[in-house]
Amino acid sequence: MDSIHFIGYIGALIVGLVLGLIGGGGSILTVPLLVYLLAYNPIVATAYSLFVVGITSLVGTYHKYKKGLVDFEIGLAFSFPSFLAVYLSRRFLVPGIPDTLLTFGSFQLTKDIAIMVFFAFIMLFAAISMIKKKKNLKPSTEKQAYYRTFIQGVTIGTITGLIGAGGGFLYVPALVLWANIPMKKAVGTSLIIVAINSLIGFLGDVQTLDIEWVFLLTFTAISVLGILIGGYFSKFVSANKLKKSFGYFVLIMAAYIIYKELLELSVI
Repeated sequence: MDSIHFIGYIGALIVGLVLGLIGGGGSILTVPLLVYLLAYNPIVATAYSLFVVGITSLVGTYHKYKKGLVDFEIGLAFSFPSFLAVYLSRRFLVPGIPDTLLTFGSFQLTKDIAIMVFFAFIMLFAAISMIKKKKNLKPSTEKQAYYRTFIQGVTIGTITGLIGAGGGFLYVPALVLWANIPMKKAVGTSLIIVAINSLIGFLGDVQTLDIEWVFLLTFTAISVLGILIGGYFSKFVSANKLKKSFGYFVLIMAAYIIYKELLELSVI
């Protein structure tokens, strides 16, 4: 094992620790780690991220289910339109995006740069939501029509399919505000949606990419170990303080990605 892959596996452990401690943020670390440290292109990195986040979310779902914090009926209702969108995005939309999106003089906007910049802006959104002091989200008193759930699922699924993220930070408020689920149960329910979406989205990638299974399974196993360790230590630390600190870290990472990708854009 070379030193770069060893550092990558340390990063996998950190990904799991973050998921275990704050219940989200796995893909926010996984994609930049695979792209900038291990030199995978963004398409492969987002595919691997879906698998890692999917498996670790399954582990998280099991732990939340034991505590009675997973609503499978509502979770599956959201999952159906979401996983259709994620699968179709990974199977057809991402491979169908042209390698060069825009050329203006000496500037060239490539698919890889566009995906990473879009990912960075989603990171910014996630960071702000973690840093901001949130008002208590209150469930709606009315049950929304299923066509709205379908549209919401397709929208979130398409976004997560493009960036290879689990999308938990998008599903939790959707479940609270639109599906009338209390916050704690929304967090647990979002994990089953994330697991289904991520793994089905990854199936779309299996048909278009060559997967390094030994590396991916090793990386995932280390992340699962990390989520178990993080879940244990989460009992002794303040989740709110951790989430806010992680939000600032994500903010810095997002700014770095935008800077680096715009620098790439200027030198093509």
